[in-house]
Amino acid sequence: MRILLPTGAATEDLVRKAAAGLDADVVVTGKIASFLTPRALRDLIKKGRYDAVVVSGMCTVSFENIERDTGVPVYRGPRHAADLAWVLPLVGKAPLSPTVPAEDFLAAGRAKDAAEKIAAAEKIAEPECMIRGVKIGGNSRMKVLAEIMDAHRREDVREIAERSFADGADIVDLGFGFDATPADVKRVFHILEDLDGPLAIDSQDPALIKAALFRADIVLSLQEKNIPVVGKDVAKAGAAVVVVQGTKTLKSNIARARRAGIGCIVADPLLQPAGSGLVASLAGLRDYGCPLFFGAGNVAELLDADSIGINALLAGMAMEAGAAIVFTSEHSDKTRGSIREMRRATEMMVLARDRPYAKDLGIDLLVLKEKRRRREPPLEYERSIAAERMPDEIAYDPKGNFRIGIEDGLIVAVLNGTAVKGERWQDVLHTLITRGDVSLLDHAGYLGRELYKAELAIRYGRSFEQDGEF
Repeated sequence: MRILLPTGAATEDLVRKAAAGLDADVVVTGKIASFLTPRALRDLIKKGRYDAVVVSGMCTVSFENIERDTGVPVYRGPRHAADLAWVLPLVGKAPLSPTVPAEDFLAAGRAKDAAEKIAAAEKIAEPECMIRGVKIGGNSRMKVLAEIMDAHRREDVREIAERSFADGADIVDLGFGFDATPADVKRVFHILEDLDGPLAIDSQDPALIKAALFRADIVLSLQEKNIPVVGKDVAKAGAAVVVVQGTKTLKSNIARARRAGIGCIVADPLLQPAGSGLVASLAGLRDYGCPLFFGAGNVAELLDADSIGINALLAGMAMEAGAAIVFTSEHSDKTRGSIREMRRATEMMVLARDRPYAKDLGIDLLVLKEKRRRREPPLEYERSIAAERMPDEIAYDPKGNFRIGIEDGLIVAVLNGTAVKGERWQDVLHTLITRGDVSLLDHAGYLGRELYKAELAIRYGRSFEQDGEF
């Protein structure tokens, strides 16, 4: 296959290196590859015999007419020339897009393939038991159990539960503190009664457990003291249970639950936080003859580190341990997003089953780190000028001063009682300028910075403070 590679002088060396060993013509069309015009491309195609053309992913014009007139397919390559080396071998072998940059198009395709593999694997999986239609254990995907602490105190408990399911929770666990009453438990479960997903009661108080059995699908947790009191009631209700160790061993408590007639039993060896016996507690993750519970949330909540990497690693450990259910929570601000992160991590582990490493799966949990660093050509200039410090005293824009903030996932800029809202910083800035709300260049620059900070805060789930550091 003969490929035409129009490029700019700035990236010529990178493109020639990527095309080495391939039947390709590298043609410099100007200084910048993205400035290629349809007319220039048509003239280039007429000069040779080509099977495909790969243009820069940074091009913004349409080349659809070129492909129709010449019969030669024109594909968008990657945005950055440094990524061309892994894209070119795919030309003619994998689908590429005439309009979407190669890295985006291929990533979307791989993510779709990954989702289909995960769904197919779950469809044929053989579980050890079922909880409200959700497969538990066996070779099914590890299920994410998300906790709502002190559910009886939350006026927005239904909203939280619905959001938890939407974010990827397979089971929503409702926690009740020592001040909760059976009436509180019944009230909360009635509020959530019509939800489709499995609900858990998180309490060792027999009275609270009994109050939830009209709707609870799983009970956290049973041990030697409450099994004699509520074991038969749980069995009669058909609820599953998570069994823990108390003064008696976990193994003996599992036997007690079985004697009470409980069908679906999950063993929880109680994972300890880092610094309090994490490694030692991992030794307790062994075969108890029933599905295994992995308390990842206990580790993530008690470690001051970004939850994304913690959840990915804990999911990998849970997979190796043979866990069926992974517990996570979003009690603290630093663990917000953990449900979504843990769901993605459990899906990654499904794809990693037949691999030695959980990488190159089509999906990932890379958010701030780059899998491949971009290597752009050096900047060209004739002289360098050191930037001068901006004066501490500034001239205020006579049009007025803005308050910038975020609301419901939108960037908000307020001036004189009018709020301009948008998802992208550039859209908000464009609107402010076209409305005539900005008259000074340095004010426009300031607004661009603050609006982009607001967009980043939304993207990464962080708080936003105008004039503060991000």
